[in-house]
Amino acid sequence: MRAVWVSPIVALLCHGGIAQAQAYQCSIPRGSITLPRVTPDGPRRDMPVTGYTLALSWSPEFCRTREDRPQYARQCSGRAGSFGLIVHGLWPEGRSSWPQWCEVRRQPSQAELRQSLCMTPDAALLAHEWTKHGSCMTQSPDAYLRATRILWRSLRLPDYDALSRRDGLTAADVRRAFADANAAFEPEMVGLVVNERGWLRELRLCYGRDFMPTRCDRRRLGPEEDTRVRIWRGL
Repeated sequence: MRAVWVSPIVALLCHGGIAQAQAYQCSIPRGSITLPRVTPDGPRRDMPVTGYTLALSWSPEFCRTREDRPQYARQCSGRAGSFGLIVHGLWPEGRSSWPQWCEVRRQPSQAELRQSLCMTPDAALLAHEWTKHGSCMTQSPDAYLRATRILWRSLRLPDYDALSRRDGLTAADVRRAFADANAAFEPEMVGLVVNERGWLRELRLCYGRDFMPTRCDRRRLGPEEDTRVRIWRGL
């Protein structure tokens, strides 16, 4: 029987904070953090929010072909730390589509950016996720980043290095490993994104409006259970 779990958002309101869930190598840059201008890449969709997706990117696969690109130096060069799963973004969901590109009046504070750069080690990505997705959840960019960090810090991450060495690894194995490490999750609450060659790109964790884990719909769930999956270790 799985333990009863309280949403980390609720836990923060009740107790004032939660414990750091995982530690990994990461350094924060000195000085001011500059955010680029974000240009919408699609139409504005302002609609009721029915749930959320926390997208976790597998950094070794992302960096596989980007180690020498200056714009990805913080995440991929190794000079700022070593990253496994990172937060791509927290996305609101709608009934038939998803909200995006709502009105933005403010940018995140320097303090919140600094606290988020080990969760999402790319200031440009933080700016993009707030502008495209967070703006449809709240008018406060700092509240958006704090909510994302609360969900992130509530997670326990499996040993994906060990999992990557398993023969015949499938999508079901990857989902089950995450669910086994996180009592609140069942495998059907863990979506996957793999590339055309079967390498893991992302996990898509599905939440309801109350920020409690819920079953993923077909769009977010991804490959079938018996689909073979490979995990790049960055070697």
